[in-house]
Parts: sequence; C-alpha cells; structure tokens
Amino acid sequence: MDPRERIEEARDVGRAATEGGIEFVRAQALAQVRRSMGMTREPPPPCVEPELAYIAPDSVVRRIHGDLPSMLIGGLSALLFQMLHPLAMAGVARHSQYRSDPLGRLERTASFLGTTTFGTRDEARAAIGRVRQVHTRVTGTARDGRRYSAADPDLLTWVHAAEVSSFLAATRAYAPVRPTPVEEDDYLDRMAAVARDLGAVDVPRSVAELDAYFVDVRPRLAFTPEARDARNFVLRGVGRWPHEIATYGLLVGAAQGVLPTWARRQLRLPALPAGDRLAVRPSARLLGAAFRWVVTTPMARAPEPV
Repeated sequence: MDPRERIEEARDVGRAATEGGIEFVRAQALAQVRRSMGMTREPPPPCVEPELAYIAPDSVVRRIHGDLPSMLIGGLSALLFQMLHPLAMAGVARHSQYRSDPLGRLERTASFLGTTTFGTRDEARAAIGRVRQVHTRVTGTARDGRRYSAADPDLLTWVHAAEVSSFLAATRAYAPVRPTPVEEDDYLDRMAAVARDLGAVDVPRSVAELDAYFVDVRPRLAFTPEARDARNFVLRGVGRWPHEIATYGLLVGAAQGVLPTWARRQLRLPALPAGDRLAVRPSARLLGAAFRWVVTTPMARAPEPV
C-alpha cells in the first residue's frame, strides 16, 4: 500500500474514533439531561404530515417550542408568574404534588406541551381531554373564602397567558433566532387555539391583546402565603449534585430576568437588571449552546446569535 494511502487510512480511523467518542459523550449527556427533567422515555417522533398535525409542521410554534434552553427558562418563569393569581395558586397548593413529585409534574407538563406542539390532531385532542378531565376534580375554597375550579375559563386564560408570555420573553432573550413581531402575533394566535380547546375564553391572540390582558388582570393578582411557599420551593430547586445546583441556579436567575418588572416586584424577587445583563444572560446563553449541542443532531443545529 502506498504510504500516502496508509496515512489517509489512519486519518479515517482516527476521525471515526473521535466522532464516535464525541457522540458517546453527547448521548451520555443527553441521558443525564432527560433524567434531570424527569423524562423516563424517549419522546415520539413529530408528526410531519400537515393534514394530520394539530399544529402545522412549519409553524413558528414548533420553532419556539423546539428550543430546549428557551423552554426551560420560559417554563420556570411561567411557574413563578402563574403563582400571582390567588385562585390558581390555591388550587396548586391544595391539589398539586409539586413538593413530593416535582419531576413527575415536570414530565407531565412537558409531555402535554410536546404532544400539542408536535403530535397529531388525535393525539393532541386526547391529551387535552385528559387534562380537562383532571381539571374537573380540582376544586375548593381559597384562603379568602372564594371558590375555585381548575376548569374555570378565566383561570385557564390566566395560566395560558402567563405561560405564552414567559415562553415569548425567554425566546426573545435566549433563542438562536429571535421571532419577528409578526411571528410573535402568529405564535399567540396559534397557541390561543390550544387554550380555547382546554376551555379558556377571551384568549389574547396578539402581543397587543396580551399586554392589554395583563393590564386588566393585575388588580386581581396578589402574593399570597401559598405563592410565597411555592416561590421558595422553585428558587431552591431539587438538585443534589454541585453541577445540578449551579445549572439550576443559572436557569432560575435567567427565568427571573425575563419576568415583567411588575411581576418580579410583586413576587418580591430582586430586580438587578445590570447584574442580569452582565452576568446571568451571557452565562445562560453559553449554557443554552451546550444544551443545544447535546439535544440536537449535527445536521439540524442552528447557529448561535452573534
């Protein structure tokens, strides 16, 4: 064999070994990320047939919900945001198992979001039906004597609005590609259909309508003792290893940073915009790049923002 051919063959062997090692590391890291999120099984493949999909495969919803770092940050931000409604928080405090089974609750929430984003119409409607059935059993009386029900259309609208607002805010700050104003309105319009199928009413369908909704609902919000307990639980996290605690602390810091200023103040969270900008955001973007490397196949990786 020609010496040059031997050299080239050695290079091929070395390249294959290196790539195999990298993919092994990536697979191990992916398994750890899934465990930390409470994910016990592989997600099903997305529906790519437009006539079968609940949400169109080319929708901006899929692009936004497909970015794991933004969803993690937005999801934590939504949890904090939703605590401000006394009736919603009363239901969570009385009926949720977030203290005893936080990863199980996270997995169920992620599964519902994944199914309604990437599943077929039949799969999404089945998931929505299951959630509606659970909501009928979540009823009670809040600390101030008011009755609550998880099936209350107004409460469903609040939970939805806090969620999509948080996802959008996290996407603006941390996604590789920031959505345009037109895409943001399209996102809210398409997500409103999910909320309506769950039983919500008067759901905001644009950024302007979402802003107007929060102006209207703010007088009904309050930082209750139940909200304080839940806030403290979310801020502490459930990590045990130093790297888990550090990663979670960074995600929570980023989540606080994308909350509306008035909500952060009402939750009695520190307002440090300079610190957020100079320390948390750059670190969270680096962490996001690492997460994307772990969960995204090489052919589908998106470029990081400059």
